Amino acid sequence: MKALIVDDNSTNVLFVKRLVEKIDNCEALGFTDPLLVAAQLHQLDFDIALVDYVMPGLDGLGLVRAIRSHERHRLVPIVMITAEEERAVRIHCIEEGVNDFLLKPIDPVEFKARVRNLLALHQAQQALAVRGDELQLEVDRALKTLVRREEEIVWRLSRATEGRDFETGNHIMRMATVCRILSEELGQSKDFCRSIQVAAQMHDIGKVGIPDYILFKPGPLTPEERVIMQSHTTIGEEILAGSDAPLIRMGAEIAASHHEHWNGGGYPRRLSRTDIPITGRIAAVADVFDALVSTRPYKKPWTVTAARDFIFSQRGEQFDPTCVDAFMRRFDEIAVIGAEAQADHEAVRPSPLPSESSVSLERRAS
Repeated sequence: MKALIVDDNSTNVLFVKRLVEKIDNCEALGFTDPLLVAAQLHQLDFDIALVDYVMPGLDGLGLVRAIRSHERHRLVPIVMITAEEERAVRIHCIEEGVNDFLLKPIDPVEFKARVRNLLALHQAQQALAVRGDELQLEVDRALKTLVRREEEIVWRLSRATEGRDFETGNHIMRMATVCRILSEELGQSKDFCRSIQVAAQMHDIGKVGIPDYILFKPGPLTPEERVIMQSHTTIGEEILAGSDAPLIRMGAEIAASHHEHWNGGGYPRRLSRTDIPITGRIAAVADVFDALVSTRPYKKPWTVTAARDFIFSQRGEQFDPTCVDAFMRRFDEIAVIGAEAQADHEAVRPSPLPSESSVSLERRAS
């Protein structure tokens, strides 16, 4: 253990050093210049400070403030050595961070008892701090394990739709990545951006409840079939509802709201504007973009540029304007992801959107 001794009187420093060295396993660092000590605090290592109250240049209280301003010395016990006995002075010293007092002339027996007790207390605090760090590491490891398991559950749930749609697996990953990019551009937290990239993978989990003859139908859906197709949103919400896991809850929210429209014309609840959760508004843009640039049984892929233009044309109509603006600002990055969907296909520009005889956007974006 090391004791820092600061007194402008070298005789006093020598006297206190001898008292310190009589304590088992304790050594002393003596200084007569408090300004020098203050300048070197960032590199000094000590377990207790013994500071004189009256010193030129920088008095004892000034040095105490300097010591306490360093995080590494925040909990080091400080003893003020003084001839001052006034209560107001002592209270002021305590408020500045002093732990104990020694009156001049110093009594060697009292000195040894007080310093030894303070050192023992400091050792106990250090041991608790180390144990606290160890416990925090254990907690962090446990949390990371839980997060990995939660993400694995999400991944496995999302895989359940791979056999229920064309190119769903790749679509899921691309769409989820675009959700993360849009969230970043919208200024969401790192935790939110990570979570939405995972949770968005479950946006179409409800398709497990849609019959194959509808899901894989190459032509337009009948009104009755469209109602059934649209039910994948509520089916997905029901599958994921009631979970204590934040990712699953976010997944339920996205499943239920990613086909709602900013203007209130979407489904299943015809929500509008900010009544639609931000997760759903983000997912809506990402989902439609990737669906448009992807090959599906009922459509050829759009060019990335055509899909971008359509997204922009629906700003304030189908899509949240702020999400569209974020999409446009990050389009160069998103375009690379869109190109992945067309890697094995020749992109073609679509015919005019949509008409009575064409496949509806909701069918394409499903």
